[in-house]
Amino acid sequence: MATVARNSSATRKSRLTRKANSSPTQPKMSTLVLFVLGVVALIQVLPFYLGLVTSFKGSRDLGSVWALPFGGSLENYRIALDAGSVGRAILNSAIITVGVTVLVVLLGALAAYPLARRRTPFNQVVLLGTLAFMMIPPLSILVPLIRQLRLLGLLNSYLGLILVLTVLALPQAIFLYSQSMRSVPLSLEEAARIDGATSLRTFFSVVLPLMKPVTVSVIILTGTNAWNEFALSSYIMTSDATRPLAPAIAGFFGASGANINAAVAGSMMGVLPILIIYLFLQRYFMQGMMDGAVK
Repeated sequence: MATVARNSSATRKSRLTRKANSSPTQPKMSTLVLFVLGVVALIQVLPFYLGLVTSFKGSRDLGSVWALPFGGSLENYRIALDAGSVGRAILNSAIITVGVTVLVVLLGALAAYPLARRRTPFNQVVLLGTLAFMMIPPLSILVPLIRQLRLLGLLNSYLGLILVLTVLALPQAIFLYSQSMRSVPLSLEEAARIDGATSLRTFFSVVLPLMKPVTVSVIILTGTNAWNEFALSSYIMTSDATRPLAPAIAGFFGASGANINAAVAGSMMGVLPILIIYLFLQRYFMQGMMDGAVK
């Protein structure tokens, strides 16, 4: 009994010692983590603050870029909408983004389905080929691409840019879908086939609804890239009527000068749609990225 009492007393003392040694460390670590997160959040929010402040400053406001605008003015937004045709550019970007996103989701999921289900050597080569295509810089194929679009009559057209951006975004979508589809049990598809469903009906009724997190990830990644695309659209869409948002904002900068305040105002209007969509879909986006990376 005495031995048991001594052992229990020693155990309590060791627990108290560990608590005494670890308790001061935990608050320090949590404080450090909060400090790092606060710094990261500040770095992320700071550009939006500068942009918002600059967009409301008039041409005669020569104060610091950090200071709030004196009086505030909507002049820059008016210039961006009238002189810069930002409103028309936002509509063009919306048409292009929706078209690219719908095609990438449908074609990417359909292409990934056989690659995930039939793990043959040929399919493995195809999957590796799609990943290798992602390493090709888009501007390296600009000259033959422009020549081909001119021969097809697709320059300065929505269809031309939609097809180009769809081809560039498909490899990433195929990779994400194929990795996630491998986790879907084959028994679900077999049950659907027993009920008389075709392969296409099984895909759209059973497999694709289970890909909701990955689909949201593909929508956000593809939509953001298409919305912000500048390099290719500057050469393919040279007409003011079809010019998307990024080239339209670049039009405020020229050899004779630049209207930075109006350009920032246009950027603030352009960032709102993507920001709102991301805020609503961010939960599915994070889950889909984890599914594509782990499964």
